[in-house]
Amino acid sequence: MTMAAALGTAAIYVLQPAIGDVATALGSSTSVVGIALACGPAGYLLGLGLLVPLVDRFPPRYVLATQLTVLSISIAATAAVPNTWLLGLCVLLSGMCSAVGAGLSSVAGRLTSPARRATVLGIVTAGISAGILVGRMVGGWLADAAGWREMLVIFAAVCLVIAGLALKALPEVRANGQNGYLATLRSMPRLFARFAPLRLAAARGTAWFFAFCAIWGGLAVALSEPPYSYSAERIGLYALAGLSGIMATRVAGLLTDRHGHRVVILAGLSFAGVAAAALGFVLDSPGLVVACLAAFDAGLFSAQVANQSTVLAIEPEAPARFNSAYMVVYFVGGSLGTAFGTAAVAWIGWLGTTTVAALAIALAAAITCARDPRPSAV
Repeated sequence: MTMAAALGTAAIYVLQPAIGDVATALGSSTSVVGIALACGPAGYLLGLGLLVPLVDRFPPRYVLATQLTVLSISIAATAAVPNTWLLGLCVLLSGMCSAVGAGLSSVAGRLTSPARRATVLGIVTAGISAGILVGRMVGGWLADAAGWREMLVIFAAVCLVIAGLALKALPEVRANGQNGYLATLRSMPRLFARFAPLRLAAARGTAWFFAFCAIWGGLAVALSEPPYSYSAERIGLYALAGLSGIMATRVAGLLTDRHGHRVVILAGLSFAGVAAAALGFVLDSPGLVVACLAAFDAGLFSAQVANQSTVLAIEPEAPARFNSAYMVVYFVGGSLGTAFGTAAVAWIGWLGTTTVAALAIALAAAITCARDPRPSAV
């Protein structure tokens, strides 16, 4: 499940380090290509709303294996696009199917006892985190070694293999949804009105995911242009800094089960906010950039594990619709952050971009302090 979550999530990010190469090949600018790549998180948002609830309604192994197969086809189609319009459409479809990671986390939440829910969620989330980071790194390396189109073909082939493995290896879990699919979709907006924990989790999560995507999207643009003009491979290597985030998710899950979500969220946001602010001043020093990115990713990934555990606990027997509703709003922030980050470097500079990201993280912390005063509140 962790492997499939990693690969599905990686599909949104593999082209980011090669944004300059893609712009050159398509005869466009990096800002326009950046907006096209922002269709990935936007498609993910659609997948969260339309596809994730299916794992409560139908056997998850068939739903998720089908998603991975369609993901393989859409990535292969992206490799053949001649212009940015088609690039955006193909990336949108890939983004929808890459929501497989959220479906897997919903299944994991259903299969796990309440006492270990955050711990197991941390393991699956580690796969999602790995996909975000390794997708950039491997995508950059393969794009330099073979070309960005060939890199996408390789990713498409691996997705097809994982689809077959998912069909064979995922547990046989019976459908658990009590309502029809359309009824479930119609009920999702009402969940925010009925459940205060869902509203709170979505508000703070959206703020910090905006910051996360703004930093990473803006970093790729800032480093691909003068005075740096880094290659796609070199930009992708910065994703190694996020390995700290992968390790932090497991620790965060354990700490959440033991001490409650509020402590973990505030600690993570504190690390990430300071790191985001510092990034605005250290772009000329690769070592300091890596250190700041490590703290930034570890902080936000830890906060996400703790935050999402509160969502899955609202209705443990059928968590997918709550997870879907939460992640839809969460990825609204991500889509806006990606579009903002890739364009903001030209508008307000790298320092301005990191300042806005730090303020978004501070907003998430303020929401947590003001609206979630009880450490044990779920």
